[in-house]
Amino acid sequence: MAPIPQRCADRPQSGGLVVPYVSVVHNGHAAFGSLDAERTLAALLRRLCQICGQSLNERCFLIARPADVAQGYTAEPALHPECLPYTAIHCPMLNGTATHYRRAPVLDRHPAGRPCTDPSCRCPSRAPDQGYTARSGSPAERYEAWMIRAQDYRLIAPAGRPEAVAGLSVDVPVLHRRVLRAAVLTPAQQRLMDLWRALEEA
Repeated sequence: MAPIPQRCADRPQSGGLVVPYVSVVHNGHAAFGSLDAERTLAALLRRLCQICGQSLNERCFLIARPADVAQGYTAEPALHPECLPYTAIHCPMLNGTATHYRRAPVLDRHPAGRPCTDPSCRCPSRAPDQGYTARSGSPAERYEAWMIRAQDYRLIAPAGRPEAVAGLSVDVPVLHRRVLRAAVLTPAQQRLMDLWRALEEA
């Protein structure tokens, strides 16, 4: 297990892992992989790290997939350079242990994996967002970490809603790119890769 970054020393933990600032936490239960919409928006607007919740510095990292590049923005808040390695090691989607996206929960299931019967509880939405639904059950994509300068941190509004925030622009100068994980290949793609490797070794 990777050491906890100093910036995350005061963050709550679950199962020995740091609970990211943007994670859903319900009745003390952390739902790793589920984003709290209000905290995610706060992180984007206030330039906070999605892991430790502290203000970003002169340089930060964006997590980008090919789909993000195609749409021009990533919906994930940025990370500190110190928080990225810890996240890359422990996040199943980034470290390669998750080969497919989780199935989107049915609408009567709470995102934290347990029902809530408290009418006064400010639970996050039970309905997964459109991006999550679109990826549900699909093979994992390629993920890269892009280092950018704070001066290039730029919010993007969704089409037709200039008052809202969709995420962070990926159409910015990139200082450094790091592949976090390769895409999961389909069986047909894997066969082609195996044939290619066999030809190279022949």
